[in-house]
Amino acid sequence: MSSLFKGGISVSIFGESHGKGIGVVLDDLPAGEEIDLDEIDKFMARRAAKSDGTSTMRLEKDIPDILSGVYEGKTTGTPLAAVIMNGDQHSKDYGNIAHIARPAHADYTGFLRYSGANDPRGGGHFSGRLTAPLVFAGAVCAQILSRRGITTGAHILSIRDVKDDSFDPMNVTAEQLSAVKSGSFPVLNDSAEGKMRELILAARSDLNSVGGIVECAAVGMPAGVGSPMMNGLENIISQLVFAIPAVKGIEFGNGFGCADLFGSENNDEFAMRDGKVVTLTNNHGGILGGISSGMPIIFRAAFKPTPSISRPQKSVDFKDMTEQELVIKGRHDPCVVPRAVPCVEAALNIALVSALASEGKL
Repeated sequence: MSSLFKGGISVSIFGESHGKGIGVVLDDLPAGEEIDLDEIDKFMARRAAKSDGTSTMRLEKDIPDILSGVYEGKTTGTPLAAVIMNGDQHSKDYGNIAHIARPAHADYTGFLRYSGANDPRGGGHFSGRLTAPLVFAGAVCAQILSRRGITTGAHILSIRDVKDDSFDPMNVTAEQLSAVKSGSFPVLNDSAEGKMRELILAARSDLNSVGGIVECAAVGMPAGVGSPMMNGLENIISQLVFAIPAVKGIEFGNGFGCADLFGSENNDEFAMRDGKVVTLTNNHGGILGGISSGMPIIFRAAFKPTPSISRPQKSVDFKDMTEQELVIKGRHDPCVVPRAVPCVEAALNIALVSALASEGKL
């Protein structure tokens, strides 16, 4: 099943962008975990569309209805199921392009994969709308991690060529990760916000879109969690981050920058600090051999520009096998990056809970 993540916990996401609702089922969560619904609402609100012109005008309330798995405010240990009803669909916007491939979308590949039986409205199951249940799952996992002293957080590192400050890979703190979540625009340096907003609004006015990079970190993760080769911590995190439709790349620590260094520059030397083994630098991003080192986990995810733009584009009708000119209607984000920040954080939360659960460390 393509929309099922199976590790120490399992996460199954269902629904379509313009269907009746979307949802998620989490299984193998520890029993007895308190679930603060207000905190879940706050987490999900960070993903919600804004009315400031920087995001889609599709304004969904995204109120999760928990159907099972929670009793008297605590997890039962049995499957936790939640559904989020769709209420602001404009399906007519897609009636004239049901068989015309939108560039950079999964319309054509989805048609091939499911022999034309897939729901094409708003991208169907391929839509970014499906990140709402992913964020719900990540919000639940955030509370489980918090009780174990683990804090995660993310910010916009860049939108096109406008950059924010980076996390300090050695000194990022739980307080910093918590603080960046409280702002209306998740950046570390407030001076970057205005420039980023200006760039997004300019792209919208130009019937275009822009992409960017989200940087994410975790502190408090104990050393020794993860496995080599096929089930490394980087593997697990990457699998879940790539569940976010617009992600096209990921790097941990120095990432691709390592390719430009000598080993003497890239190696993180070991030392003892307060009776603990640490590294003097953190080019490895907190993971060595697929296993947590105890240093902050840091990675970056690259997001492509929103595929749906209002400019005329060349395409094909893949049923009639004819070339067409396509003009996309509807309500679309000129940049998905600001709303993607909690999605990346949610993916990390799920990955860390799963890794801890698989080794009996929850």
